[in-house]
Parts: sequence; C-alpha cells; structure tokens
Amino acid sequence: MKNLEDVFHHEIKDMYSAENQLAALLPKMIEATDNKELKNAFEDHLKQTKSHIEQVKSICDDLGIKPGGEKCKGMEGLVKEAEHRMKEGEQGPARDAAMIGAAQRIEHYEIAGYGSAKEYARMLGKQSVRKQIDKILDEDAKCNEILNDIAVFTVNEKAK
Repeated sequence: MKNLEDVFHHEIKDMYSAENQLAALLPKMIEATDNKELKNAFEDHLKQTKSHIEQVKSICDDLGIKPGGEKCKGMEGLVKEAEHRMKEGEQGPARDAAMIGAAQRIEHYEIAGYGSAKEYARMLGKQSVRKQIDKILDEDAKCNEILNDIAVFTVNEKAK
C-alpha cells in the first residue's frame, strides 16, 4: 500500500470478505439456538449481511475495484471463536449468552472496519461512498443494540 487510496481499497475488500464469512456463519448460529428471539435476530442479521455484501459490491463498482482477492484474517479468527462457542456446552441459555458475546464482537469488528473506511472516504472526497458506508454502520450499530437487549433482558438472566 502506497497511499490512503490503497488503504481504503484494501479496507473495502477486507469488509467484503468479512461480510461473506459472516454470511456463512450465521446459519450455523441460527441452528445452534432454540431461543426464538435470538433465532429471529440472527435470521434478520443474515438478511442484513447479504444486503451488506451487495452494498459493498456496489461500493467496489463505484471505486472501480474488484471485491474479491482479500481474506479478512480478523473475521476469520472471530468466526472460529464463534464456532468454538457453539460447540461448547449444551444448547440453552448459557450457550446462547456465549453466542451473543461472539456476535457482538463481530459487530464491533465490523463497526471498526466500516468506521475507518468511512473516514478514508471522507478524506478522499468520495461522498457517495461515505454515505453508503454510513448506512451500513447504522445497521450494524442497530444489530448490536438488538443483540445487547436480548442478552440483558432475556438470555443472560436465564443463563444465570
């Protein structure tokens, strides 16, 4: 990478990889819980993730870059951690609490990546791309809030 444009392109490709890895993980998380509220949240998150993949593709088109070619190592580690948590213990509230924690770490990772990309877009004068990224950031923040509410008001108390 030679300049901020290169860093920006790398970040966008990295987020494309991250979203695709998350899209592969979420069906496993949906299957691993029997909590209806959490299952619905993961199903909604999967729909949102698929939409984010399309949005990042659109961003790549706007930037004139190909979305593939990067493997997001950070998300790879977070996915492995989430898969490990799904295999620990018995199905029930404690495992659901662990999966929510893993899902929230993933959301925070995405928020960090997209937050950086948004700032790069701003600095590079790519306002339409910045607005697209901002929409994704808002959706990820909302997803994190939903997961937090399920943990605080439902799952964690039952796991106690």
